[in-house]
Amino acid sequence: MARELIVEADGGSRGNPGPAGYGAVVLDPATGEALAEAAEFIGTATNNVAEYKGLLAGLRAARALDPEATVHVRMDSKLVVEQMSGRWKIKHPDMKPLAAEAASILPRGRVTYEWIPRARNKHADRLANEAMDAGKNGKQWEPRDSRAALAGPADAAPARSAAARAADAAAEAAEVADAAPAAPPVGWGSPDLGAPATFVLLRHGETALTPEKRFSGSGGTDPELSAAGRRQAESAAAALAARGTIQAVVSSPLRRCQETAGAVAARLGVDVRIEDGLRETDFGAWEGLTFAEVRERYPDDLDAWLGSAKAAPTGGGESFATVARRIAVTRDKLIARYAGKTVLLVTHVTPIKTLVRLALGAPPESLFRMELSAASLSAVAYYSDGNASLRLLNDTSHLR
Repeated sequence: MARELIVEADGGSRGNPGPAGYGAVVLDPATGEALAEAAEFIGTATNNVAEYKGLLAGLRAARALDPEATVHVRMDSKLVVEQMSGRWKIKHPDMKPLAAEAASILPRGRVTYEWIPRARNKHADRLANEAMDAGKNGKQWEPRDSRAALAGPADAAPARSAAARAADAAAEAAEVADAAPAAPPVGWGSPDLGAPATFVLLRHGETALTPEKRFSGSGGTDPELSAAGRRQAESAAAALAARGTIQAVVSSPLRRCQETAGAVAARLGVDVRIEDGLRETDFGAWEGLTFAEVRERYPDDLDAWLGSAKAAPTGGGESFATVARRIAVTRDKLIARYAGKTVLLVTHVTPIKTLVRLALGAPPESLFRMELSAASLSAVAYYSDGNASLRLLNDTSHLR
């Protein structure tokens, strides 16, 4: 079996373009041990060029460790991740040769990509900032003991000036014209960001499985709304029509969502757009079972699922990590399509909880700490600087 390695990479530019550097680290996926580090001050460059340079260094370091390894790349640059994954076109002339070079280092089938928040990319971010700090002093970065760095507190990196930190934040927020927003800055946003893309999130009405609390995902029987569910859908439709703010309706392809969306769309006089990425988790062999039944039949698999977002339900279902990646891609596509608009997304428990979790930057275990009733309304606003704001969660007032 091929060895697995994790590459985390980052790059930054203080000015965009401005003095730039990159950092990359190769990790053992089992222990988290840093196996190799790379960083370099590259002179004047853009933020995106520096990020690609970090990716190149990380892939080369992984290849040097084991040319036959499979590599999972984690970066907080959505531009690089989406372009290297083949989901975004590469339009900028500076990016095309860098992307081609990255694709040539290891066979394409042995490299996967994942976007992570900046807070989870601290090691590579620290290396990139060390490289830029060294360049500011007319030097090049020199390695230090990575194990000691990993063992220390998160703020153990050398102290840096407020001006330097502000420059970093400005550079990270800036993207080239064909990019999506990078990991958003934290704090009060600018007053001139314009209208956000607002997702009003409607969980479908009840089916026959809902009151019995049975697993009902995208791999099961695709049930229709029950009589109670149809009444709930009509109540939600009436409330949303009274508000008069919804400009488009998008639905999961599953029947219960399409029926709920259809009730709303009929009131609003709009069409329903189907988005496959909004489908519920595939619960594998657990479809149609209660939690107690799963506990009785598959206790070890259930414990693993409850303990790790990477664990999948029995029989080839989807892990929460897999669903989160799907939802993030769908979210970004819809934000771009409905910029500045208010759109109703009719979907399921896991997609809605995942959108809320990602908006808050909360850990995966937060999925088990949210209540989401049938036909409830939630809302998240997405601003042009990349920030998100949770505005509503599990509102059922229209059902009373």
